Amino acid sequence: MVKQEIQDAVKAGIPIFIGYFPAAVAFGILSKTTGVTLLESFLFSAVVFAGASQFIALNLLATGMGFTGIILTTLLVNFRHFLMSAYLSTRIKTTLKKYYFALAFGVTDEVFSVLSFKKGPLSKGFVFALQMSAYSGWVAGTLSGYLLGGFMPLILSQSMGVALYSLLLAILMPEIKASFLSFVLALSSGLLNWLLLYLDILPKGWSIIVCIFIIATAGAFLTLNGSQKEELHDR
Repeated sequence: MVKQEIQDAVKAGIPIFIGYFPAAVAFGILSKTTGVTLLESFLFSAVVFAGASQFIALNLLATGMGFTGIILTTLLVNFRHFLMSAYLSTRIKTTLKKYYFALAFGVTDEVFSVLSFKKGPLSKGFVFALQMSAYSGWVAGTLSGYLLGGFMPLILSQSMGVALYSLLLAILMPEIKASFLSFVLALSSGLLNWLLLYLDILPKGWSIIVCIFIIATAGAFLTLNGSQKEELHDR
């Protein structure tokens, strides 16, 4: 039974591995161009394991932002993980509660998607095997990219910075297509960030934190207001 669950998890994790590996290669190459050592790049992915937030952190490091700002930005960008983990905790077998911290570390958007669609309680073997498929793809891709970066022309290595925008757009586009409000909020965020950078009134890197607070608050208010109007209309 356990062996079959692990096999099913590995099969479900193959697409995640395939998707993570090239993105992690881009991260490894980019980390080399920003002056991060091989060990630091490895630990970045092995300990943080935060996908898009790692790209953002590299950009913030390049701008000279302090560690406090980088940590706060990463926390805000990844705040959705609290909600995903809270939901998954209701699906996990009672006997696995002692593994909560380890299980929470491996929760990503893609892993959450697979786990949320799986019927029935989640077993330790299935969850860990699925998470290791994603984790191994990200870490292996990071190391491969960093080593590959040493053989690539400098101009090509530096151009990998566009991977951050490609990754974020890939996450954002499905939501924009499904919701006009999401499009307005994304556009407003970009314009607000441009304005703050143009005015140059904030410390380096802090414009993104301000944008997250303002746009997220506006989005929550507009979504709640829209839901209340729909309820009144239904009545």
